[in-house]
Amino acid sequence: MTGEEVVSGRALVGRTLEVRDVTIVVRSGKIMAVEDESRASSRWICPAFFNSHTHLGDTVAMDIPFEGTLADLVAPPGGLKHRILESTPRNRLVSGMRASIRSMIRTGTAGFADFREGGCEGVRALASASRGLPCHPVIFGREGGEMIADGLGVSSTRDVSSLDAQVEEARKNGRLIAFHAGEHDSDDIWSALAYEPDLLIHCTYAEPEHLKACADSGVPVAVCPRSNWDLGVTASRERPPVKKMFDLGVKVLLGTDNAMSVQPDMAAEMAYMRTLYRAGSAETLDAAIGGSEVFGSPYYIEPGNTASFFIIDAARWNTRFTLDQVATITKRLNAAMIVKKVFSS
Repeated sequence: MTGEEVVSGRALVGRTLEVRDVTIVVRSGKIMAVEDESRASSRWICPAFFNSHTHLGDTVAMDIPFEGTLADLVAPPGGLKHRILESTPRNRLVSGMRASIRSMIRTGTAGFADFREGGCEGVRALASASRGLPCHPVIFGREGGEMIADGLGVSSTRDVSSLDAQVEEARKNGRLIAFHAGEHDSDDIWSALAYEPDLLIHCTYAEPEHLKACADSGVPVAVCPRSNWDLGVTASRERPPVKKMFDLGVKVLLGTDNAMSVQPDMAAEMAYMRTLYRAGSAETLDAAIGGSEVFGSPYYIEPGNTASFFIIDAARWNTRFTLDQVATITKRLNAAMIVKKVFSS
């Protein structure tokens, strides 16, 4: 984005997501000013979402009929999805990922963190799929792909040989480290935390001592509730322990996980987490935005931040009757409600 743009509306401002009638001045992709207005507006301005865990390559295996264990489906290197990825032509793989990125943009997502299989070629394929779209990828590579990606994405400490060397090399080159951990049991959480990661994914079966360690060390956790349920990882609102995470001060992020399993739609993820796990409205919305800050470009509406937000015309919908704008966004948002996006990432 170049030049200046001025947008007015009832915005969710700052890290507290305070509802205020404001005018936002954007210049060269940055928020230059947030100025209070005296007149109420029916236009709502919400920070863009950051999807903190995706596997967009799995788009080409969307809703595949399957019977078997989670390991049979997704465990490297011989899981069904890995066999599908290996046999899929590059142009179809790129086309599938690009289609999923476009679907994320339509529902208010301006950035995402993806675990990309397929080594260096897999990383390049996602970079190609993202090119020219207003949605910033943070790519975690594996199988050598971490050497040209933003970071190293580890399926589990149990799955990877020479993990010490991989982590050491990634750290030496200033790359991020992320682990799947605690997805179907808690056995790999401590071993993942021992590497002082930048991010843990899932922690579905984390216990309070694991969560306290995450909170104390500042390690954020990306939870993916819909995928956990759809893949049979959990059948309990206690898993993942979302409320306990918030209570203990863990930085909770939202992700959608496998595009094979669920649509990469953060609005749907928010509604699911808020309803099933009884998470608060503000903490749910913050989890959907907060990955942007963890990965270095916060979308919160504050001067100096990247201008990444979208606008809802509440007057067109029954949402104009709401008594809680944040609750309504986390429970009722859909792509049709978004009338404009200002995405500078």
